[in-house]
Amino acid sequence: AKYMAERFGCSVTGVNISQEQLGYARDFCKGLPITFLNCDYRAVEGTFDKIVSVGMFEHVGCKNYRIFMRLVRRCLKSDGIFLLQTIGSNISQTGCDPWIDRYIFPNGMLPSIAQIARACERLFVIEDLQNLGPHYDKTLMAWNANFQHNWPMLQSRYDDRFRRMWTYYLLSCAGAFRARNIQVWQIVMTPVGANQPAWMTGGRSW
Repeated sequence: AKYMAERFGCSVTGVNISQEQLGYARDFCKGLPITFLNCDYRAVEGTFDKIVSVGMFEHVGCKNYRIFMRLVRRCLKSDGIFLLQTIGSNISQTGCDPWIDRYIFPNGMLPSIAQIARACERLFVIEDLQNLGPHYDKTLMAWNANFQHNWPMLQSRYDDRFRRMWTYYLLSCAGAFRARNIQVWQIVMTPVGANQPAWMTGGRSW
């Protein structure tokens, strides 16, 4: 939100259900044309030129994929652009990883390309898809290095059990990306029936 407001002069609306994250975001973006809403995504009203979803679709659940896409379509202007960034699985699944579900992300679920495509059928045209998975392996390893380096400042608030758990989470996920079992996709979509975006023929401007 801050990057878009500062670099491109956008007026941004951010949606989050975490009070802690919203407090940090409001302080971080103070003075910029950014509004933060503390609500469920299904309660969002109004229409927008562009919609960006980063790291949220993994928490929607397969029963709500279609509901999510319909909500995005309702809130997106007819000539708008939707960017979805999500971690994804090579196979379609309807359950959660038991360990991740219990200790890290309750009810977290990784979609497949097939599940995403079914959810946006008759709503969106997929204009572009990129796989950032190889970069996420490096990202997780960097997060783990930072976590270990800064552990002395954290150990007064967290015990060794948490340290082992968080280390296992970061390194096991890095391993899953390295083994190419999971990916990170950035998918650009436009509404069905919209004209072909100008950037499709004249270079990317999104």
